[in-house]
Amino acid sequence: MIILGLTIGRQGTSLEKVSFDQFTISLLARGDGSEIMIQTISAGNLFYVYPSENQDVMEFFYLLQGEITCERDGEQQRLGPGDYYTAQHLAEPVHFSALTDVVYLWVITEPTFYQLSESVLALKKVVDDVEKKDRYTYKHSERVSEYAVKIAKKMSLPKERLENLYISSLLHDIGKVHTPEEILNKPASLTKEEFEVIKRHPADGAEMVEDKYYGDIAEIIRQHHERLNGSGYPRRLSGEEILIEARIIAVSDTFDAMTEDRAYRKAFSAEDAVNELIRLSGSHYDESVVHAFLNVLREEGRIS
Repeated sequence: MIILGLTIGRQGTSLEKVSFDQFTISLLARGDGSEIMIQTISAGNLFYVYPSENQDVMEFFYLLQGEITCERDGEQQRLGPGDYYTAQHLAEPVHFSALTDVVYLWVITEPTFYQLSESVLALKKVVDDVEKKDRYTYKHSERVSEYAVKIAKKMSLPKERLENLYISSLLHDIGKVHTPEEILNKPASLTKEEFEVIKRHPADGAEMVEDKYYGDIAEIIRQHHERLNGSGYPRRLSGEEILIEARIIAVSDTFDAMTEDRAYRKAFSAEDAVNELIRLSGSHYDESVVHAFLNVLREEGRIS
């Protein structure tokens, strides 16, 4: 329930919940790159807090129910309801033992739930199944997501938008599940009618994700084939009407498509693909995005 910006959650409800044999995690809220979760762990199980790749990440754990132990500075520490601990700049994993059934509140300043999300994993499987139908596009979405995140970091995109970009780039072509295989694999130019079918996939993909807890990625997926001059689809948006995340995916998507073999042509070299992006900068692609991507490719030694 949302009232004038205030969101009220009832006991037992969550944005999404994942369950395993020994524990469950419920996502209660997310925003500004942070997440708030409730985790339950069965008695007798070990669990760990791991060092983060991002040294600025902080994790906070507040024990609501049960008892746990951990070793700190060579001593066993016993914690119960009302006790809490934080983790930041960890040098090595810290393990805990659940003496009883445990429930604790977990707050983390970095998106992490999507790595466990059953709905994200299910949608990713749809993308994988679509790409397996065509050896020329297999793993395309993973490569696009890698490019997109590198570009976003180069542009200092806020961390909460980085998560949305990552998930939407992984799922950007999910709408192609509705595209006939003979069109996806056609080894020649598409007819006008066939291209109209292809043009449906951004909107179809948006509809497939918009009822999920990460539904704010739907508009990014819907816009990833829009172009700055209004020549894209499905809405012929232009300029600042197009989300920056969609503009980043557009560059990443185009580069990967050009540098991989297709049934109807051989792959472009990285240099040729970059020259094409530069040629269309300002008309089709965001110049700042292309510039950031060029810096990424130079740093990786893919272009001179």
